[in-house]
Amino acid sequence: MATHRASATDLELLAQLRAGDEDAFMTLVRSLTPSMRRVARMYVSTDAVADEVVQDAWLGVLRGLDAFEGRSSLRTWIFRILVNIAKTRGQREGRSVPFATLAGDDLDEPTIDPGAFRGAEDPAAGGWSTLPFDWRGMPEQRAEGAETLRVIGRAIAALPPMQAEVIRLRDVQGWSSEEVRNALDLSETNQRVLLHRARARVRRALEEHFRSVTA
Repeated sequence: MATHRASATDLELLAQLRAGDEDAFMTLVRSLTPSMRRVARMYVSTDAVADEVVQDAWLGVLRGLDAFEGRSSLRTWIFRILVNIAKTRGQREGRSVPFATLAGDDLDEPTIDPGAFRGAEDPAAGGWSTLPFDWRGMPEQRAEGAETLRVIGRAIAALPPMQAEVIRLRDVQGWSSEEVRNALDLSETNQRVLLHRARARVRRALEEHFRSVTA
Protein backbone atom coordinates (compact mmCIF):
# COMPACT_ATOMS: atom_id res chain seq x y z
CA MET A 1 0.00 0.00 0.00
CA ALA A 2 1.36 3.43 -0.96
CA THR A 3 2.32 5.73 1.85
CA HIS A 4 0.46 9.01 2.06
CA ARG A 5 3.49 11.29 1.83
CA ALA A 6 3.53 15.05 2.16
CA SER A 7 1.81 16.69 -0.81
CA ALA A 8 3.12 19.61 -2.85
CA THR A 9 0.77 21.81 -0.82
CA ASP A 10 2.22 20.43 2.41
CA LEU A 11 5.76 21.12 1.22
CA GLU A 12 4.86 24.66 0.20
CA LEU A 13 3.27 25.27 3.60
CA LEU A 14 6.27 23.70 5.31
CA ALA A 15 8.58 26.13 3.52
CA GLN A 16 6.41 29.03 4.69
CA LEU A 17 6.46 27.76 8.28
CA ARG A 18 10.22 27.27 8.24
CA ALA A 19 10.57 30.82 6.93
CA GLY A 20 8.64 32.11 9.94
CA ASP A 21 5.43 33.03 8.11
CA GLU A 22 3.12 33.83 11.05
CA ASP A 23 -0.01 34.12 8.88
CA ALA A 24 0.55 30.61 7.49
CA PHE A 25 1.11 29.25 10.98
CA MET A 26 -2.03 30.88 12.42
CA THR A 27 -4.13 29.60 9.51
CA LEU A 28 -2.90 26.09 10.26
CA VAL A 29 -3.58 26.54 13.97
CA ARG A 30 -7.15 27.71 13.32
CA SER A 31 -7.89 24.83 10.97
CA LEU A 32 -6.54 21.99 13.14
CA THR A 33 -6.94 23.12 16.75
CA PRO A 34 -10.65 22.16 17.19
CA SER A 35 -9.92 18.56 16.15
CA MET A 36 -6.72 18.50 18.15
CA ARG A 37 -8.54 19.66 21.26
CA ARG A 38 -11.18 16.91 20.90
CA VAL A 39 -8.53 14.24 20.42
CA ALA A 40 -6.49 15.47 23.38
CA ARG A 41 -9.59 15.44 25.57
CA MET A 42 -9.94 11.68 24.99
CA TYR A 43 -6.80 11.08 27.01
CA VAL A 44 -6.79 13.76 29.73
CA SER A 45 -9.12 14.64 32.55
CA THR A 46 -10.30 18.18 31.81
CA ASP A 47 -10.79 20.69 29.01
CA ALA A 48 -8.12 22.90 30.57
CA VAL A 49 -5.55 20.10 30.42
CA ALA A 50 -6.56 19.37 26.83
CA ASP A 51 -5.86 23.00 25.97
CA GLU A 52 -2.42 22.70 27.57
CA VAL A 53 -1.73 19.56 25.53
CA VAL A 54 -2.68 21.35 22.32
CA GLN A 55 -0.40 24.27 23.19
CA ASP A 56 2.46 21.87 23.93
CA ALA A 57 1.80 20.09 20.63
CA TRP A 58 2.05 23.33 18.65
CA LEU A 59 5.31 24.14 20.43
CA GLY A 60 6.51 20.67 19.47
CA VAL A 61 5.52 21.33 15.86
CA LEU A 62 7.52 24.56 15.78
CA ARG A 63 10.55 22.88 17.31
CA GLY A 64 10.33 19.92 14.94
CA LEU A 65 9.73 21.67 11.61
CA ASP A 66 13.32 21.30 10.46
CA ALA A 67 13.24 17.57 11.22
CA PHE A 68 10.01 16.84 9.32
CA GLU A 69 10.97 14.71 6.31
CA GLY A 70 7.63 14.51 4.52
CA ARG A 71 7.10 10.78 4.97
CA SER A 72 3.53 11.49 6.01
CA SER A 73 1.13 14.34 5.43
CA LEU A 74 1.85 17.40 7.53
CA ARG A 75 -1.41 17.13 9.45
CA THR A 76 -0.78 13.45 10.26
CA TRP A 77 2.64 14.38 11.67
CA ILE A 78 1.08 17.14 13.78
CA PHE A 79 -1.54 14.78 15.19
CA ARG A 80 1.06 12.15 16.06
CA ILE A 81 2.88 14.78 18.12
CA LEU A 82 -0.42 15.68 19.78
CA VAL A 83 -1.44 12.10 20.59
CA ASN A 84 1.98 11.26 22.03
CA ILE A 85 1.83 14.31 24.31
CA ALA A 86 -1.79 13.60 25.29
CA LYS A 87 -1.07 9.97 26.15
CA THR A 88 1.98 10.94 28.21
CA ARG A 89 -0.01 13.60 30.06
CA GLY A 90 -2.83 11.16 30.71
CA GLN A 91 -0.41 8.60 32.11
CA ARG A 92 1.11 11.28 34.33
CA GLU A 93 -2.38 12.01 35.65
CA GLY A 94 -2.84 8.32 36.35
CA ARG A 95 -5.66 8.31 33.85
CA SER A 96 -5.92 5.09 31.87
CA VAL A 97 -8.74 5.17 29.33
CA PRO A 98 -9.81 1.76 27.98
CA PHE A 99 -10.14 1.61 24.21
CA ALA A 100 -13.78 0.55 24.58
CA THR A 101 -14.52 3.80 26.39
CA LEU A 102 -13.19 5.83 23.48
CA ALA A 103 -14.44 3.62 20.69
CA GLY A 104 -17.75 2.43 22.13
CA ASP A 105 -18.57 -0.95 23.64
CA ASP A 106 -21.01 -1.97 20.91
CA LEU A 107 -18.57 -2.54 18.05
CA ASP A 108 -19.48 -6.20 17.73
CA GLU A 109 -23.22 -5.58 17.59
CA PRO A 110 -25.00 -5.55 14.22
CA THR A 111 -25.62 -2.12 12.76
CA ILE A 112 -27.75 -1.87 9.64
CA ASP A 113 -27.91 -3.97 6.50
CA PRO A 114 -24.33 -4.27 5.15
CA GLY A 115 -25.87 -3.87 1.71
CA ALA A 116 -26.39 -0.20 2.53
CA PHE A 117 -22.63 0.31 2.16
CA ARG A 118 -20.37 -0.12 -0.86
CA GLY A 119 -18.25 -3.28 -0.93
CA ALA A 120 -14.47 -3.62 -0.75
CA GLU A 121 -14.19 -3.87 -4.54
CA ASP A 122 -15.77 -0.45 -4.99
CA PRO A 123 -13.43 2.58 -5.24
CA ALA A 124 -15.71 4.26 -2.69
CA ALA A 125 -15.68 1.25 -0.34
CA GLY A 126 -17.46 1.88 2.94
CA GLY A 127 -19.58 4.71 1.59
CA TRP A 128 -23.36 4.50 1.35
CA SER A 129 -24.59 2.43 -1.59
CA THR A 130 -28.03 3.99 -1.21
CA LEU A 131 -29.03 7.28 0.33
CA PRO A 132 -30.89 7.29 3.66
CA PHE A 133 -34.66 7.02 3.77
CA ASP A 134 -36.38 9.13 1.15
CA TRP A 135 -33.38 11.46 0.76
CA ARG A 136 -33.67 11.57 -3.03
CA GLY A 137 -37.36 12.39 -2.78
CA MET A 138 -36.83 15.33 -0.48
CA PRO A 139 -37.00 18.90 -1.76
CA GLU A 140 -33.45 20.08 -2.38
CA GLN A 141 -33.68 22.99 0.01
CA ARG A 142 -34.72 20.62 2.81
CA ALA A 143 -32.21 17.86 2.10
CA GLU A 144 -29.38 20.37 2.05
CA GLY A 145 -30.79 22.68 4.67
CA ALA A 146 -29.58 23.77 8.04
CA GLU A 147 -31.81 21.35 9.93
CA THR A 148 -30.31 18.33 8.17
CA LEU A 149 -26.84 19.58 9.03
CA ARG A 150 -27.94 19.97 12.65
CA VAL A 151 -29.22 16.38 12.66
CA ILE A 152 -25.87 15.17 11.37
CA GLY A 153 -24.00 17.32 13.88
CA ARG A 154 -26.07 16.03 16.81
CA ALA A 155 -25.64 12.43 15.66
CA ILE A 156 -21.86 12.81 15.46
CA ALA A 157 -21.72 14.59 18.82
CA ALA A 158 -23.58 11.68 20.44
CA LEU A 159 -21.05 9.10 19.21
CA PRO A 160 -18.29 7.69 21.40
CA PRO A 161 -15.33 10.07 21.04
CA MET A 162 -13.12 7.93 18.79
CA GLN A 163 -16.01 7.10 16.45
CA ALA A 164 -16.91 10.78 16.29
CA GLU A 165 -13.39 11.88 15.42
CA VAL A 166 -12.91 9.17 12.80
CA ILE A 167 -16.07 10.16 10.94
CA ARG A 168 -15.25 13.87 11.27
CA LEU A 169 -11.79 13.41 9.82
CA ARG A 170 -12.85 10.97 7.08
CA ASP A 171 -16.24 12.26 5.95
CA VAL A 172 -16.31 15.90 7.04
CA GLN A 173 -12.70 16.93 6.53
CA GLY A 174 -11.82 14.44 3.79
CA TRP A 175 -8.79 12.75 5.34
CA SER A 176 -7.66 9.45 3.83
CA SER A 177 -7.96 6.19 5.74
CA GLU A 178 -4.19 6.04 6.13
CA GLU A 179 -3.98 9.58 7.48
CA VAL A 180 -6.65 8.85 10.09
CA ARG A 181 -5.01 5.59 11.15
CA ASN A 182 -1.64 7.23 11.56
CA ALA A 183 -2.96 10.38 13.23
CA LEU A 184 -5.08 8.53 15.79
CA ASP A 185 -2.79 5.52 16.20
CA LEU A 186 -5.41 3.02 15.00
CA SER A 187 -5.05 -0.30 13.22
CA GLU A 188 -6.61 -0.62 9.78
CA THR A 189 -9.30 -2.91 11.20
CA ASN A 190 -10.17 -0.59 14.08
CA GLN A 191 -10.38 2.45 11.82
CA ARG A 192 -12.68 0.59 9.41
CA VAL A 193 -14.96 -0.70 12.17
CA LEU A 194 -15.16 2.70 13.87
CA LEU A 195 -16.02 4.45 10.62
CA HIS A 196 -18.64 1.86 9.69
CA ARG A 197 -20.26 2.10 13.12
CA ALA A 198 -20.26 5.90 13.04
CA ARG A 199 -21.68 6.06 9.51
CA ALA A 200 -24.42 3.60 10.47
CA ARG A 201 -25.49 5.70 13.46
CA VAL A 202 -25.51 8.92 11.44
CA ARG A 203 -27.47 7.22 8.69
CA ARG A 204 -30.00 5.95 11.22
CA ALA A 205 -30.40 9.46 12.65
CA LEU A 206 -31.00 10.86 9.16
CA GLU A 207 -33.55 8.17 8.34
CA GLU A 208 -35.46 8.91 11.54
CA HIS A 209 -35.34 12.63 10.76
CA PHE A 210 -36.64 12.21 7.21
CA ARG A 211 -39.40 9.88 8.38
CA SER A 212 -40.54 12.48 10.89
CA VAL A 213 -40.67 15.30 8.34
CA THR A 214 -42.52 13.23 5.74
CA ALA A 215 -45.01 11.65 8.15
